[in-house]
Amino acid sequence: MTENSTGRRTTAGGVLGAATVAMGLIAGVFYIFACAVMPSLARSDDRVFIEVMQNVNDVIQNPVFFLSFMGALVLTAVSAWQSRKSPHRWWVFAALAAYALALLFTVAVNIPLNNRLADAGNPATIADPAAVRQRFEDTWVAWNVVRALLSTLALACLARALLLYRRPYTSAYLESAAGSSASR
Repeated sequence: MTENSTGRRTTAGGVLGAATVAMGLIAGVFYIFACAVMPSLARSDDRVFIEVMQNVNDVIQNPVFFLSFMGALVLTAVSAWQSRKSPHRWWVFAALAAYALALLFTVAVNIPLNNRLADAGNPATIADPAAVRQRFEDTWVAWNVVRALLSTLALACLARALLLYRRPYTSAYLESAAGSSASR
């Protein structure tokens, strides 16, 4: 907890910190898909690619992932509300906008592609796995890179907001230390 300008205790710093951590987790997920998972799968044959992506899309739907995926949005939105009169508010609002766009692209592009891939059925029995993969891979990868960039931008904005949020306390401490006899 921190004190606001009226001396009352608030949770704003904790919420901003939690939003930053949640955003970092999600940015990391999109990043690792962009730079490791999808390039690795690109080396696989069509049936293996489809099977692994179907498995990933199934397994990733779990409470832990959902908590960070939606938690990043909710915590950033709460932080935006709490910081609406603070100097760092524009960084939090920018983070919220960037992550909202990432979520929009997830819902509009990546999830429908995941659903179509699941609907293709058992990779061992798909008549033309190359066609199924071709309709999925390039579009999914491209939009995942967009999600990675947007969530990383959101993380950077939240980190900047966190630094600005802490600055008044750090500056006050440094100023009081500079003026004390112990610092001379």
